[in-house]
Amino acid sequence: MKVYESTDVRNVALVGHGNSGKTSLAAGMLFAAGVTNRLTRVDEGNTITDYDDEEISRKITISTSLAAVEWNKKKLNVFDTPGFNLFMYDTKISMAAADSALILVDGVAGVEVMTEKVWEYAEGFNLPRAFLINKLDRERSDFQRSVDNVIEVFGRHSIPVQLPIGAERDFTGVVDLITMKAFSYTPDGDGKGQEIPIPAGMKAQADEAHGALIEMVAEGKDELMEKYFENGTLPAEDIIAGLHDAVKEDKVFPILCGSALRNIGTDLIMEFMQTFCPDPTEHPALKAMVGDHEEAKSITDKDHVTAYVFKTVADPFAGRLSFFKVCTGVMKNDANLVAMRSRSQERLSHVSVVQGKTLIPVNELHAGDIGVVAKLKDVLTGDTLCEKGDSLEYPKVEIPEPSIAYAIGAKSRNDEDRMGNAVAKILEEDQGLRFYRDPQTKDFLLAGSGGQHIEVIVSRMKKRYNVEVELRQPKIPYRETIRGFADVHGRHKKQTGGHGQFGDCKIKMEPLERGKGFEYANAIFGGAVPRQFIPAIEKGILEAAERGYLAGFPVVDFKVTLYDGSYHDVDSSEMAFKIAGRKAFKLAMEQAKPVLLEPIMKVEVAGPVEFAGDLMSDMNGRRGRISGMDTKGATQIIRAQVPMAEMLTYQNDLTSMTQGRASFSMEFSHYDYVPALNADKIIAAYKAAATGEVEEDE
Repeated sequence: MKVYESTDVRNVALVGHGNSGKTSLAAGMLFAAGVTNRLTRVDEGNTITDYDDEEISRKITISTSLAAVEWNKKKLNVFDTPGFNLFMYDTKISMAAADSALILVDGVAGVEVMTEKVWEYAEGFNLPRAFLINKLDRERSDFQRSVDNVIEVFGRHSIPVQLPIGAERDFTGVVDLITMKAFSYTPDGDGKGQEIPIPAGMKAQADEAHGALIEMVAEGKDELMEKYFENGTLPAEDIIAGLHDAVKEDKVFPILCGSALRNIGTDLIMEFMQTFCPDPTEHPALKAMVGDHEEAKSITDKDHVTAYVFKTVADPFAGRLSFFKVCTGVMKNDANLVAMRSRSQERLSHVSVVQGKTLIPVNELHAGDIGVVAKLKDVLTGDTLCEKGDSLEYPKVEIPEPSIAYAIGAKSRNDEDRMGNAVAKILEEDQGLRFYRDPQTKDFLLAGSGGQHIEVIVSRMKKRYNVEVELRQPKIPYRETIRGFADVHGRHKKQTGGHGQFGDCKIKMEPLERGKGFEYANAIFGGAVPRQFIPAIEKGILEAAERGYLAGFPVVDFKVTLYDGSYHDVDSSEMAFKIAGRKAFKLAMEQAKPVLLEPIMKVEVAGPVEFAGDLMSDMNGRRGRISGMDTKGATQIIRAQVPMAEMLTYQNDLTSMTQGRASFSMEFSHYDYVPALNADKIIAAYKAAATGEVEEDE
C-alpha cells in the first residue's frame, strides 16, 4: 500500500446500534475497492473485520476492527465498531482516533438506544456526523419514516443528500441530490452503480429535496446565502464546498441511503466520505498535557512525532499489537520513541497498516494516519508515544466502570498455574475488564460490562490459552454493625500447672456513623490495666469483629471505650488480655442490637421510552429506590439505588425485558440495613453452613 499525505486520509468510524449493518458495509467497501474478490457476509462468518472466533460464532462485533480502503486516490481508514451495549466502551475508546462518524440507522427499526449513545460519543470527540439509512431492501423498511425519526431525535440540520429508487425488495438505486444524478445497482453486485436518468416519477421529489439541501447549505455562510437569494440556487462547486464546510462545522448532518448487505450505494458512500468527511488536518486541535499545563496540538507533519495508542490486541502468535494514530510528525519505520506512561524506550519495527487481521508493511505514516506495530515492550491502550526529550501526553479516554462481577476459579491445578498469565494478557487487550480479589470474601473476581462480556472472555481463555475456568455468582460482601449500646465485663482466667492466664477488662460499645469504621478509646485511670496490655485488648476485639457475630461478616462502624479492668502480676500476658478482649466483644454484641448491612449500588438504566413502565416496576421489585428520571429523545433514563444482592441477574433480565435494547451502569454507593426478613434468611443460611462444616469435621 502506498504512503498517503495527511490531506488524502479519512478516518471514519462506522457506528450505530447492534445489527445496523456496520460490518456488512465494511465488507462491501472492501469488495468495491478490489481488496477482496467476493462479497463476504456476516452470517457466513467470513468478513474481513469480524475475524475473531467469538465474533464469528456469535455473529456480532465484539471489539473494533480496522480496514484501510484505497478509493479514488484517497485512503479511507474504516473503524468497524461494536453496537451492542455490553461492548460500547470499546466503541468509545476507538472513536477517539477517528475524525468523523457515519451513524448507521436500521431502515426498519429507525433510531435505537445505541444510535443516541454513539451520537453522544461523537459530540464528545468533536466528530462531524452523517447518517446512513441502511437495510432499505428489507420488508417494512421506510426511508422517509427513518428520516423523520432522525430529524425528530437529532434536529432539523439532519437532511437527506440521497434518495432511494424503489423500496423494500424493489430498492435498486440511489439518487444523489448533490449532483442530481441517479445510479442503478445490481443486488449483490460490486457496489458500483451505473448512471441512469432520474426516474420520471421521482423528478419532482428529487427537485424539492435538492432545493431543501441547497437552502440548508446556504444557511451556513453569509456569502452563500446572498448567492442563493440572488439566483434561487447555487452552482455545484459551491454546494460541494459549502456542504464540506457545513459538515466539518457540525452545521449539517447529511443522510445517505443504501443496503450494505446487498451492496447497493457503496461507491457513493465512499465518495461521500472522501469529499465531505474532513481530513485529519481539519480536525480540531488535540488537547495534550505538556508537563503540568495543557496545550493544543494541531495534526500536522511539521512537528516532532507523537502518537496515541487507542487499541491493544493480545495476539497469541504475533504478540501484543498496538494500534495507534500518528498525531503529529511523520512516523518512519524503525522509529525510536518513548512511551510516556512507563518511560520505556520503544523501537517501532515493522510499522504496518491493517485490513482486519492482515498487516500490510509501510515505510512511513503521515500525521493523522492509522498504523499498527507488534511487540512493544511496555505500551498499553491510552498511552502516548513521543520523541526522546519531549514530554507530552494525550488524555486517556474515560469509560464506565464494569457493572457486574463473577467469582472466577481454575478448573484444575494446571489451569490454576496458567490462569494468571492468561488473565493478564486479556486485561491488556480489554479495557472494560477488571480483575481483583475481594478482601472480605477472598474471591477472585472478574468484572465486566455484562454476563455475555464475561462469557466471551472465558471462551477466549480456553481457545487462546488453553485455560479452563469456572464462574459463579460472587458472594455479597455483607457487613454487620450495631444499633444500640453495651457495657460489659470480659474476663479470661485459666489456671494450669505453673503460670496461669489472667486478663480482665470492662468496655463500653456504641454505634458510629455509617462509614466511620472502628474507633478505640483508652479511658483507663490509675493503672487498672497496665499500658503494655491495652493494645492487646484492641487486637482481640478487632480479630473477633473480623469474624463477625450474626453471620460471619465483619463488624463495622462501632466504637469501643476501655474504661476499667484488672491484672495479675504473674499470670497476666498479652495473649490473656487479647482473649479477654474477644470475650468482651461477644458479650457486647449480645446487648448492642446487632444488624446486617448490605451494599447498595447506584444504578442507571437507559432504554426505549416504551419500556419505562416495565423498568420502573422491575426496579421496585428489586427493593430499588428511584432517585431520578430523564428523557432524551426516545430514551428513558432511570436512576435508582438498589441492593447488590438484587442486581446479580439483572443483565439477563434486562435483556429479556427490552429485547436487548437497554443498557445499565452500576457502581457502589453505600451500605444500608438489611430488612429483617432478608436478614433472617442470610443468618439461617450461615448457621446451616457452619453446622454442616462442624459435622464434616467430626
